[in-house]
Amino acid sequence: MKMTKVVPFAMSALLLGGAIGAPTASANEGEAVVTNAETTEQQVQPTFIKVTGTVENVDVRENGTSYTVMDGDNTNIVIANKESFIFDNTGKEVKLQKGDKVSAYSYAKKPMLAIYPPQYNPEVIIVETEAMGSVEVDFFDKNLIDTDNNLKLNVGEDTKLVSASGKDVKLDDLKEQHLAVFYTIATMSIPAQTPPSKVIVLDTIEKEEPIEVDPEPTPEPAPSNPVVQEIIKKDFYEVEGTKMVPLRLIAEELGFKVEVTPKGAIVSKGAVSYTITRGQKEYGYNKALRQFKVAPALLEAGKTYVPVELAEELMK
Repeated sequence: MKMTKVVPFAMSALLLGGAIGAPTASANEGEAVVTNAETTEQQVQPTFIKVTGTVENVDVRENGTSYTVMDGDNTNIVIANKESFIFDNTGKEVKLQKGDKVSAYSYAKKPMLAIYPPQYNPEVIIVETEAMGSVEVDFFDKNLIDTDNNLKLNVGEDTKLVSASGKDVKLDDLKEQHLAVFYTIATMSIPAQTPPSKVIVLDTIEKEEPIEVDPEPTPEPAPSNPVVQEIIKKDFYEVEGTKMVPLRLIAEELGFKVEVTPKGAIVSKGAVSYTITRGQKEYGYNKALRQFKVAPALLEAGKTYVPVELAEELMK
């Protein structure tokens, strides 16, 4: 009988660190918080997905321009059109060119194509220069504080206020909005406070009204595929409290086609498609973007392991 394989937290960090890196880094992403001897893990849905890297290729198309952005071994496609906001880190409008180091911010809840390499149509693209200047793209509350309590805006007469829609903007129009903030200095307090030089209200993003969170769906009867259940029972690792199971073995047993990619796999059957990337919590489901608690990883040679909830979903 195959022994249960448990990966301690430290070892799992090594394994995941050795896996191929994620193509995206999220702005304001939640992290584990340690309080005395107790550890509480907070999973915070990022407001924007942040893609960084260097522009390696430019492809001009009829409805926009496609930029291949490389960050080490990670490849992302950033698509910009006439409506895109492209600035340098001082707030000056610029034209994106090959060789530029960029940070692209895409609204996290915007649907994405489940393809590889990932494609983004960001709200804001920042060209990083050596000039002094920082940028924060996030949701700011009624006190003009960002979601992680890292930055508070002290807007003054010298702050330039504009909006994505072209509307006139006043101070009150910044509250409870998605903003792109340009600034050069900030206090050492928590949150840091800054007099921004420029603020763009991203009012073309559909503002989320307070709504009732959909209740958890009623659990469906446990899947009855005995072969898959046996795989889950015998072939798994535990990583940060999550059971990780072999993707290909389970998917092919359930009749899915598994297409290997350089950093993961595309699993499909009929009109259903999943795009899995090792080292990346976000994964594609058809044209939507979802998120695992623990990123898929190459825990054995030639075997990508994913959280067991994906296997349970494939069995439905």
